[in-house]
Amino acid sequence: MMKKKNWRLFLAGTFIAALLVLIISPPSKAQAAASHTPVVFVHGLGGSDSNFLYIQSYLRSQGWSSDEMFAIDLPSKQGDQRLNSAAIASLVDQVIQNTGSSKVNIVAHSMGGANSLYYILNRNGGDKVGKLITLGGANRLTTSTAPEGVQVISIYSTSDTIVSPYLSILNGAHNIRVTGVSHIGLIFNSGVNRLISETLAE
Repeated sequence: MMKKKNWRLFLAGTFIAALLVLIISPPSKAQAAASHTPVVFVHGLGGSDSNFLYIQSYLRSQGWSSDEMFAIDLPSKQGDQRLNSAAIASLVDQVIQNTGSSKVNIVAHSMGGANSLYYILNRNGGDKVGKLITLGGANRLTTSTAPEGVQVISIYSTSDTIVSPYLSILNGAHNIRVTGVSHIGLIFNSGVNRLISETLAE
């Protein structure tokens, strides 16, 4: 039979070993996902979920996890608001359920901005979105004013020849003007990437 002193040493050793496992074990996916609000990426006309690979790579270099980023491939490449907003709603609900987060942030390019705004305004997305960052967003095709309760950041370029800056700028939004960046360049520009990262981290 183990002596009382040895028994105490055994229990102490077991406790310390268990404590060390907790300290040095890498965080689970659920724990890792809790460090940032999940981001949903929404592409524009004729685009796809792969449009955001460069931005996602940059965010990973800034400490983001792949488990925190979700890009949607919209059903209507022509920008049908009803179809695309329904798809966005479905993905957002799925992300919230899987990550345990109460909200998501959305980064949208071009017509993706209009579709995301339509989702927020017409499919009860306002309670599920913390920030909406649009890149050359065709925002005014949906609304001229940022939805209440959602922080909207519109990044637009004076060199954009596809979506006029006028369509991107919203009343009540934080409108950020950049120069020398094309419409497609907004999803491949290092300076824009920094703006996105800084805004998401605020």
